[in-house]
Amino acid sequence: MRGCRYILSFVLLIWSVVTAVAAPLDRAVLEPYVVPPMSLGEQLNDQGVWQLLNSGGAEAGFVFETEPMAPLPGFSGATINMLVVLDLDGRFLDVKLISHNEPIFVSGLGEAAFHKFFEQYRGHSISDTLVVGNPYGGGSDGSALVYLDGVTKATASVRIAHESILAATLKVAREKMGGIATGPPAYPNMDYAEDLTWDDLVEQGLVTSKTVTNAQIDAEFAGTIWEYDDPDASADPDGTYLDLWVIDIGPPSIARAVLSDSTFDELQGFMAIATTDEPVLVIETARHGLITDDFVRNTSPDLISAEQGGFPIALRDADIFIQLHSDLPEALQDGAALILRTDRRLGFDPTSEWVLKVKGLREHGVFQPEIGSVSLDATLSTDARFFSRPEVVKPRPAWLDAIINRAPDLIVLSLFLIGLVLLLGVRMNRLAGHRYFTPIRLAILAFMTAFVGWWGQGQLSIATPLAVIRTVSEGGSFAFLLYDPFSLVIWAVTIAGFVLWGRGLFCGWLCPFGAMQEFAHHIGRMLRLPQIEPSAQWDDRLKWVKYAVLAGLVALIFTTPARLDKAIEVEPFKTAITTFFIREWYYVAYAVGLLLLSAVLFKGFCRYICPLGAVMAIGGLVRGRDWIARRAECGSPCQLCKVKCSYGAIKQTGEIQYSECFQCLECVTIHDDPGLCVPLVLAAKNGRSLHRVAAE
Repeated sequence: MRGCRYILSFVLLIWSVVTAVAAPLDRAVLEPYVVPPMSLGEQLNDQGVWQLLNSGGAEAGFVFETEPMAPLPGFSGATINMLVVLDLDGRFLDVKLISHNEPIFVSGLGEAAFHKFFEQYRGHSISDTLVVGNPYGGGSDGSALVYLDGVTKATASVRIAHESILAATLKVAREKMGGIATGPPAYPNMDYAEDLTWDDLVEQGLVTSKTVTNAQIDAEFAGTIWEYDDPDASADPDGTYLDLWVIDIGPPSIARAVLSDSTFDELQGFMAIATTDEPVLVIETARHGLITDDFVRNTSPDLISAEQGGFPIALRDADIFIQLHSDLPEALQDGAALILRTDRRLGFDPTSEWVLKVKGLREHGVFQPEIGSVSLDATLSTDARFFSRPEVVKPRPAWLDAIINRAPDLIVLSLFLIGLVLLLGVRMNRLAGHRYFTPIRLAILAFMTAFVGWWGQGQLSIATPLAVIRTVSEGGSFAFLLYDPFSLVIWAVTIAGFVLWGRGLFCGWLCPFGAMQEFAHHIGRMLRLPQIEPSAQWDDRLKWVKYAVLAGLVALIFTTPARLDKAIEVEPFKTAITTFFIREWYYVAYAVGLLLLSAVLFKGFCRYICPLGAVMAIGGLVRGRDWIARRAECGSPCQLCKVKCSYGAIKQTGEIQYSECFQCLECVTIHDDPGLCVPLVLAAKNGRSLHRVAAE
C-alpha cells in the first residue's frame, strides 16, 4: 500500500513538473501541420490556441496543441502532444501527433499505428461520447457511445492521448465557443471546517443517489432488439439493477465524514500534489457495477461519463485505495467504489449542477454480439459554502491589448504622421521650395520603408478593403480591424487625407513599397539607365489596368473566394515588406522585377497595376479642394509642369488629374520658383510685380 502511494506521488510530481514547463510551439513549427487550403491565423492566447483560416482568409475554427492545456503524463512521464484542428461547430477536422516518448511506439510497434489512431477523430463532434475500445461487431448500433479503435498492446498509451485530446478540446470549446466557463472555477476551501456525519450529508443533499430497478431497466430497452437480453431482470422485476451514490469529496469536511482516516490522509496527499483536481466518490451496491473487465486503473472509466452545461466532463480514475468511514451503511461498505477526478482548469465547477451518466449495457447475439446502451443519469451539485472562488479579473479587450503591446511603435508612428500632415498641410510650399527638398523627401521615404514597413509591418494592402467588402456582404464582424492598430492608424490618416489631398498622401508618402520604387528610380538615374515613358495615349490606357485588377479581385469574393489568396499576390507587398524577400523564388523574382522596372519606368507598378492604388484613387473622389495652385497661363502657353510630372497627372490644359497625383510636389516647386515658373519669368522680364502675377 505504501509503495503504491509513493508511486502515485512520483507520477503526479512528474505531471506537475511537465505542466509547469510546457510551452506552446511557435508558428513555424505548427504551420506545416495545417493542410491547405486552410492556414494558420493569429495566436489567440498564451496557451497555444490559434485561429484556423479558410482559403478566403475568414476564421473557420481553431488550431491548438494538447500539451499546454492538458499535460497528462504518459508511461515515460513525458506528455503526448497532439495538434487538434477544430471547426467553429466543434467538429474535429484533424488530429495529428506532434511529439511523444511512449516506449511501446518508440521501440516496439512503431509510430504508424499511433498516427493511424488519430485519423479516427476526423468528422466527429466534441458533443459525441468518444470511447477508446471495441464495440464487438455491430455494437455501436443503437449505442450512445462512439468507439475509436485502440492499438493492440498500447491501449493505455492511446487512452492517455485520447483523454488529453478531449480535455484540451473541451477547454477550447468552453473558452472560444460559448461554453459554461464564465469565470474561474470554484475550488475546495481547505480551511473551512464543519463537523458532519453521514446522516448530515444525506439530509443536506450533499450525497446524490440514483436507484434503478430491474423493471425500470427493462422499460428502457423495451421495443429494441435488446428487450429480452437480461434474464436476471426479467426474473426479478422488483430487484435493484443500479444503486448509485455520488459524493464530491474535494471539501475536507465532506471527505472526513465519508472516508476512513487512512484513505482521507491519502486523498489529502493526492490533492496537495494534484491541486487542480476535484475528486468525486462513486459507490454502487447493486448488480450493475462501476467498471468492465477491460478497465485500466488511472484511466477513464468505461461505463461512467459526465457533463456540465452541455459539455462533457473528462473523468479519470484517481487510483486511490478506498476504505469508507465506519458510520456509513453496511450496504455501502460492501459496494464497489471508485474515486474519480476531473480537472477544474478545464471549466468544471463543482458548485454548479452537473450530471453523472452511467451506461447500462446489453448484448444481443452470441457471435460478435451487438451492444446496446442506455444512459442512467444522476444530477448533483455541492453547496458553495465548502468552496472558494478566485476573484474574477475581467480581461482587457483584445484590441486594447494590441494597442498596449505596440504602444512605443504607435507613439513614434503618431508623432511622425502628425509632423508629416502638418508639414504638408501648413508648410507644404516652403517644403517644396527647400533647397534640400529631395534629400528630405528621401529621408521620409526611408523612414517609411524601414520603420513603418519592415519594422512596424504597416504596409497597407488590398486585402483589407476586400475583407471589409466580404464582411459587409456576409454580415460578419469588423473586429479584425482592431487587432492591428499600427496599420489602422495609417488607414485613418490615409482616409483623412482623401479629403485634403486625394490619393496623394498615401501613394506619395505613406506606402513603403512605393518608397522602395522611388529609391529604385533614383538608382536607375544615377546609373544612367535609359528611361521608358509611354506615350500620352498609352499612358491613359495603362492607367485603367489597375481598376481592372481591382474589379477582378472584387469579383473573386463573390465567385471563387478560394482563389483570392493567390490573386492578392499581384501585390508584391508581402514579399518585399512582410517577409523581407524570404519566400519562394517566383514571388521574390516578381517583387524584384517590379523594382527593376521602376528603375527605368518611374513607379510603373503604382501607376498602372496596383489595385490598392485604384482604391486610393476612388477614395480620393471625396477630396474637398484643389490644393495645387494653378495660373491662367498653366497649360497655355506653359507646359513645364506637365513635362516635369513623372506621373503624367497633369493634363494638356494644365489641370491637375488628382486621381493620378502622388503628391511629389514637383509642380508646387515649379509654381513657386521665380526662376522656373514661366509666367513668373516672363513677368519679371516685363517688369511686373511678382506678387501681382501670383495674385492673378
